Amino acid sequence: MKVIIFLFICVIRVTLGEVLPIPPLLEREEGVFHLKVVEGKHEFFQGIEEETLGYNGDILGPTLRVRKGDEVEIHVKNTLEDETTVHWHGLRVISAMDGGPHQVIPPGATWKVRFPIEQGAATLWYHPHLLHRTGPQVYRGLAGLLIIEDERSEALKLPRDYGVDDIPLIIQDRRFNSKGRLEYLTRPEDIIDGMLGDTGVVNGVLAPTFSPRLGVTRFRILNGANARTFYLRFSDNRTFYQIATDGGFLEKPVGRRELILSPGERAEIIVNFTSSDKDLQLRDGDYTLLTFMPGREPGEVEKLPKELVKGAESIDTSKLKRRYFVMQGTGRSVNINGKQMDMRRIDEYVKLGETEVWVVTNSSHHMGMGMMMGGQMGMMGNIPHPFHIHNTQFRILSRNGLPPSRWERGDKDTVLVSPGESIELLVEFRHVGLYMYHCHILEHEDMGMMGQFNVSR
Repeated sequence: MKVIIFLFICVIRVTLGEVLPIPPLLEREEGVFHLKVVEGKHEFFQGIEEETLGYNGDILGPTLRVRKGDEVEIHVKNTLEDETTVHWHGLRVISAMDGGPHQVIPPGATWKVRFPIEQGAATLWYHPHLLHRTGPQVYRGLAGLLIIEDERSEALKLPRDYGVDDIPLIIQDRRFNSKGRLEYLTRPEDIIDGMLGDTGVVNGVLAPTFSPRLGVTRFRILNGANARTFYLRFSDNRTFYQIATDGGFLEKPVGRRELILSPGERAEIIVNFTSSDKDLQLRDGDYTLLTFMPGREPGEVEKLPKELVKGAESIDTSKLKRRYFVMQGTGRSVNINGKQMDMRRIDEYVKLGETEVWVVTNSSHHMGMGMMMGGQMGMMGNIPHPFHIHNTQFRILSRNGLPPSRWERGDKDTVLVSPGESIELLVEFRHVGLYMYHCHILEHEDMGMMGQFNVSR
């Protein structure tokens, strides 16, 4: 009887859905952003409270919006009984402010950081990065967006009314048992593939609905899942336009029908809505993540600009230093270059301001899940690994010797490396200190698929 009731609740939530919640913009108090890491109670299913974690609330966190040139101060209060950290994913920042596993915030302590915003407009995010315990803290709800604006983003005629036509989407997946309670690492394959759920969650809610204005709407999409790569399409297979990657704008809008995002990656897209788009759905495979029900009010932006930013200048890479990173192993033996994470060991030494080519190869040999949320097959075969580098925004030079697709030619900090692939990255470092590189499948990271590099003068 309980299972039947639970399934009935699931059907009601998926059919009707809640209105998409918008993470609030965090206001400064006397020039300071205040974040409090707290335990909470959140109902994924009506009447079933789940123990969750959040920043300033029960789940997820507020959006921090800053501007290039700002001097930003953030105070993070840890009210948990466990340690935590807060990593500013995608931000170029000195190592003491990076929020990696070396910058632990003990229970009851407040971590105070202050840094300038040196990079251009982008959608970044923040999340825990505690050694061996990142996965469970993110899974329980710790994640939030950090948006940077600059003169160019403010001059472009793009939707930028936050929560109205400029919409954040934190897309994740979770697994629930027959009682509607969260499960984490309860199956052998969770250790191998990472924690793959069977239920999509958007901004902390199952199957929400959103009513966009007529005309164009901008979506800032984060794959905040622990392990799942999303294959996002609209139910009518419409064309949308990608305008930005992890670290900022593309040179021009790129028309697409599918957006592939691995854990940690972000993309900004523009979608045009009409009054006939009732019950239009954003899907992963045949699984509905979000349903759109356009209203009657016209939007303020009618069309996209033809150009967004100037393209990056070409660079001769023939004389640049090359470093090689091989992601391999399975289960608890995952590693990079045959080594697992050791806080006492520095794996690479790099020079401040020098540009290098990092060659990242995925030689994993285990047959991974390769499934979309809806049960359709995505990348078949071995496990794809998203590779993330701290303290940089890199450029993809090639995939298996071929130029990157047009939508991958912007600045990035995380890149999906498919089984058997070798990817060349153009990397530059602008701050001294100790930083991480790792697989962004969080369970792989927790099991040691991570290394450290030191930047010195």
